[in-house]
Amino acid sequence: MYIGLLHLHSALRYVVVILLIAAIIKAFLGWSGNKPYTEADRKLGLFTMISVHLQLVIGLILYFISPVVQSALADMGAAMKNTELRFWAVEHIATNIVGIILITIGYSTAKRASTDKAKFMRTALFYLIGFLLIMSAIPWPWSRVARGWF
Repeated sequence: MYIGLLHLHSALRYVVVILLIAAIIKAFLGWSGNKPYTEADRKLGLFTMISVHLQLVIGLILYFISPVVQSALADMGAAMKNTELRFWAVEHIATNIVGIILITIGYSTAKRASTDKAKFMRTALFYLIGFLLIMSAIPWPWSRVARGWF
């Protein structure tokens, strides 16, 4: 089960990244071009938010069954001195949760905004900041805590 969820979590990151990039670009174009906020814009934001929440649920399950995290949690003092253990036990989860919270706030505040420009602005800014946080916490093959592409 662990390996299957890990592969699903790794593959889903590409869906999340693509949806976030699309939502951010669409929001910045709408904001700068004074375009109307359409149902398609709302749905793109919603599907993006759903994808990051699904990624969070899978990630939380992995967090609590991961042998690496269990090892880190067994001795947090030693884990904080080890780059890889600290990344998996603290940095990855904390940074991604903050990014997902910002995306959720962006969607919720955009939904309640009174003007189209405000809807696009809130989506653009909150999703962009969330995206940057998430990108910084993904273990890309070239990062200091490298994982494969899947």
